[in-house]
This record gives sequence, structure tokens and C-alpha cells, in this order.
Amino acid sequence: MSRKTPVAIIGSGNIGTDLMIKIMRLSEVLEMSVLVGIDPDSDGLKRAARMGVATTAEGIDGLMAMPEFADIEIVFDATSAGAHRRHSEAILAAGKRMVDLTPAAIGPYTIPPVNGETNLDAKNVNMVTCGGQATIPIVHAVNRVAKVHYGEIVASIASKSAGPGTRANIDEFTETTSQAIMDVGGATRGKAIIILNPAEPPLIMRDTVYCLCADADQEEIRCSIEDMVAQVQTYVPGYRLKQAVQFEHIGSNRPLRIPEMAETGQTEFTGIKVSVFLEVEGAAHYLPAYAGNLDIMTSAAMKTAEKIAARIHQGVTA
Repeated sequence: MSRKTPVAIIGSGNIGTDLMIKIMRLSEVLEMSVLVGIDPDSDGLKRAARMGVATTAEGIDGLMAMPEFADIEIVFDATSAGAHRRHSEAILAAGKRMVDLTPAAIGPYTIPPVNGETNLDAKNVNMVTCGGQATIPIVHAVNRVAKVHYGEIVASIASKSAGPGTRANIDEFTETTSQAIMDVGGATRGKAIIILNPAEPPLIMRDTVYCLCADADQEEIRCSIEDMVAQVQTYVPGYRLKQAVQFEHIGSNRPLRIPEMAETGQTEFTGIKVSVFLEVEGAAHYLPAYAGNLDIMTSAAMKTAEKIAARIHQGVTA
């Protein structure tokens, strides 16, 4: 690529600020052009100004009025699901591409190691949620070996790492993540739970994945999961298995009953229960290392945007 691709970020909170710093420090493809907020006193906007990044506290209207907007090719949205609907309409109408870090799910769900090459021509791609980015690769890893009938994830993040946008989107988080467990992970039914942990000192992001799947070779499932972890680590080095993958065989003599599967007609489950325990340590680009939820979300978004930029300028994937 002969030049870097100018980008803007809407949202000057935890996620937007972390993404800005990550792009400026790490990306050889993207050029940070504008950080957009609505509070002129926000730490994100002040930090951007100190780093030489153009800013506006007038929201999307302020962005579109700036001279820099003409050259911007990709816009990240790190605000809220409700705000993203308006942002998407305006940005797409202006001929720009969008990478959505909210749970709005207007564009197709995108998880880099699972379907990262699939949606590069979409005008708006959705990065699901931080919990989805951490756990859906694992559901997919199990499903490519043995059909996952039910996938359940629990994402626990430090309360201090959850800004007002995240807190306002708890319902959207569970709904979007649950749907993506099915649509991207491949599970017949999905369920997601998020926990904002108020512990002091703040605890590192932890994710638990439960998959109820068909009988298959357990070693093959384990190898598939470990291979997927290694793929995620290429862009999120702090992503790791907390302990060995756990297996439990559930036989017909004591089937597991799952009320959530009633609508599929399969309320009694036999097969293998796979339990995976993950830890995500952040790179501490903005908040401390406990905020792995920021790191996995912004890293996935940046990686996706870099591939989109390569597609725009070269007609091929990065």
C-alpha cells in the first residue's frame, strides 16, 4: 500500500481512546485523522489533542463539517448501539466505510480468525462485542470438529473498564453476542452473560465458554481450540487459556436438560460438554492491563479495518 488510509473514530470514551492509541502506535496501514466526541472535557479528546490528532466535540455533525472528513475512508463507531443507527446512515450516505464497535449489528458480524475475510466488501461491518470476540472463536473451533448444539459464554470484565456506552448497551450485548454465537460460531443455540466485576484491585478479563456438542475425538477438539487460541494471539498477545480444556461425557442414562433448546425440539442432550476458561490481558495502551476487553475489541477492529483498507486500495485482502 503506497499510503496510509485516513480514519476517524466516533466516540472518545475508553474504547475509542484505546483504539486511537493502538492505531497510532501499531498500524502500518491506518492513519489516525480525527477523534470525535460530545464532551470537550473528555480525557480522550484532550489526549488526542496532545497527540496531534484533530478533534471535534460536536459529534458526527462536527466530523462531517471538518475539512479532514473529505479524505477519511473508514470511520470507526465506538459509541452506543442507539447512536450507531444515525451514524451509519450519515457515514454510508457520504460514501465512507464503517467498522462498528457497538452491539448495533447493522452490518454483518465479523470475528477476524473465523470470518475475517468474508465481509471485506460490506459497507458496514459489526465487531459483535468484546465477549463475542473472545469466545466465539472457541465455539467455532469446537464446531468445526463436532456439531455444537448449545453454546454459552460468560464474560467477566472489570467494572472500571466499562464506560457509559458499554453500560448502556448491556441488553444489546447479550442479544448480539447470543446471535453471533449461532451465526458465526455455528451453534444451534447461543446464550451470553456479561458480568461487570467491581472488585478492587480490578480483575483481568475472564471468559468461560461451555459447548454441548456431538460425540467426537476429544484430542481433536482440544487441538482445534489450541490452534484457534494461537490465531487470536497473533493480534491479541494477552489472549490465553487459563487452564486445560475440560471434557465431560453426558450419556443417555443421565441426559442434560436444557430449557433454552425447547424451541429446537431438543431438550435432552447427550454427547460432550466442553468447558474452556480464558483470560485476556490488555496491552495497556489506555487503561491498565486488566482491561483486556478493550484490547480484544480494538485489536479486532483495527485488524479488520486494515484488511478493508487493503481491499479498497489493492483489490485484494491483506
